[in-house]
Amino acid sequence: MRPPIYGLVAEFDTPAEIVAAARRAHEEGYRKMDAYSPFPVEGLSEAIGFHKDNVALICLVGGVLGLATAYGMQYWINVIAYPTNVGGRPLHSWPAFIVVCFEMTVLFGGLAAAFGMLAINGLPMPYHPLFNVPSFSFASRDKFFLCIEAVDPKFDRETTYKFLSSLGPRMITEVPH
Repeated sequence: MRPPIYGLVAEFDTPAEIVAAARRAHEEGYRKMDAYSPFPVEGLSEAIGFHKDNVALICLVGGVLGLATAYGMQYWINVIAYPTNVGGRPLHSWPAFIVVCFEMTVLFGGLAAAFGMLAINGLPMPYHPLFNVPSFSFASRDKFFLCIEAVDPKFDRETTYKFLSSLGPRMITEVPH
């Protein structure tokens, strides 16, 4: 069931304010939140509780899958489907497989990393509820935003509004769906 609003967003003027606000929100127990800034802010991702992603693991799995695919394909072609004795070499000559295995490992790993990153980030997302907030356009210029989502277990409209007000934001806006 979808909550009636997406969440509450607080607008801040400086990077130090948003980092302090995000840290306090995380200490209060809010976990479903996100921060938006016009440039990377050191310590902000740690402050909202974002520590690790799985893109490296997805890349590794893609690379291993590419290696297995390339090796299996070459083994099947050279040993099972079309065995050809050229100059007395063995049919299963693994050193000849190295170049193709390397290339397929890089290809599958790179594609898995790209598509995995898109999937983890929920992209492509042509529409986001925060686009309904008029002042959110300043997130790409000079303002910093902290959004606490309504799906957070600790979220209560009044309590969360009072908590965000205690952080000293410039403005707090309710984000409709």
